[in-house]
Amino acid sequence: MISKKLSLLAIAAFLLAGCTMIPKYTRPEAPIPAVWPNGPAYKETPSTQGAPVAADLQWREFFADERLQTIVATALKNNRDLRVAALNVEKARALYRIRRAELLPVVEATGSGLKERAVENFFGVPVAGVVEQYSVNLGVTSWEIDFFGRIRSLEKRALEEYFATEQGRRSAQILLVSEVANAYLTLAADRENLLLAQSTLESQRVSYNLIRRRHEVGLAPQLDLRQVQTRVDAARVDVARFTNLASQDENALNLLVGSPVPADMLPEALGAVTPPRDVSAGLSSEVLLNRPDILQAENLLKAANADIGAARAAFFPVISLTTAIGTQSGDLSGLFKSGTFAWSYGPQIVLPIFDARTWSALKVTKVQREIAVAQYERAIQGAFRDVADALSQRGTLGDQMEAQQSLVDATADTYRLSNARYAKGTDIYLNVLDAQRSLYAAQQGLITIRLAKLTNQVRLYAVLGGGWTPISPAPVSLSGFKDT
Repeated sequence: MISKKLSLLAIAAFLLAGCTMIPKYTRPEAPIPAVWPNGPAYKETPSTQGAPVAADLQWREFFADERLQTIVATALKNNRDLRVAALNVEKARALYRIRRAELLPVVEATGSGLKERAVENFFGVPVAGVVEQYSVNLGVTSWEIDFFGRIRSLEKRALEEYFATEQGRRSAQILLVSEVANAYLTLAADRENLLLAQSTLESQRVSYNLIRRRHEVGLAPQLDLRQVQTRVDAARVDVARFTNLASQDENALNLLVGSPVPADMLPEALGAVTPPRDVSAGLSSEVLLNRPDILQAENLLKAANADIGAARAAFFPVISLTTAIGTQSGDLSGLFKSGTFAWSYGPQIVLPIFDARTWSALKVTKVQREIAVAQYERAIQGAFRDVADALSQRGTLGDQMEAQQSLVDATADTYRLSNARYAKGTDIYLNVLDAQRSLYAAQQGLITIRLAKLTNQVRLYAVLGGGWTPISPAPVSLSGFKDT
């Protein structure tokens, strides 16, 4: 009879285990335009027309520079922040296992022994004496049968939090790839600025020695000598400054990589770096919905939605079951003899009558879901702005670079003509210094714009969701687990 009851309860629990009170989830409408902004700042260039979509391009295909590829691969293995993100995924997976296991009964084996002296007529003992009792049982203690889906709702929340943690790891990888690339490019730019400053210092020293000799024979005034001295000192300051910046850039790159980068892997100058590939943003802003940070926000929204189901289930009875089978005997030696079989069966139902906290708890879960909706929509809006800003910058950097290159060419000609006029004695040296300062500033500006163009390509690739790929160790999978 008892086995029949247990079977019926088990069948009922199985049939109702899939029932939950979680509200039906509907993805909120994206609060952004369906297409990217259009205007003078967003014009396409020939190199971007027909370019692949960022999310479809692996980072090894995007970065054409071989040394940068090696550095990024090393960072993905050694970076501690990414390692912490991967361990957080393992932790969330274990927590999900714990929550899922609560659907199943916990079977325990227990053994106990009791020996005491009882007085006469106490608890049915006819005469005073020593009482012994021994038992061994196998059973289930307080197994909550999830008729109304409370545990199932909590399991759903844990599953979505696990997915959110996995998406967070993907976001961390995308961020790491872009940061390593930007640190590499910044180091290349500062090293090129250092080479420019060293070249300028060398040319100014040559000019200083020439004017000093002319001053010594009375062909140049002392003012010319002091003016060229200022340019020598200014160049020395820049050499020291860019030497320091390049050293700091190298330290930043080493930190991101997680280990010192060999000297032969570092870029000599920005001009020696192979540019990354151009990518397309696609025709629709819907591609943003597949960005890991937005998927993470959506998973947290689904987790908040599942909390409502658990809060609703708190209004309904909690049914639990305690069962045990085993042997009992008043003598330890006779514990497993015939006639000592014993069993117990104790179902329990707790029906909430009045608890004002349940209504407040339900209100909290609903408000939390609204907060999660707002955070999800804000994540989409932030992503849209990131892409729009990157597209705007890309649309104008080409014109900036073309104009800056023309400025460098013009100031180089001005500097050459001023030098020639001064050598013939038809111009003062102040004009030569002005031309040289303009040329130096124009060359530095060109390096800055080239760096901005390369980092813009990296940023656009990252904000469009590019840069994620499975790494070693492979991301944790839900093998054997299904969202029911």
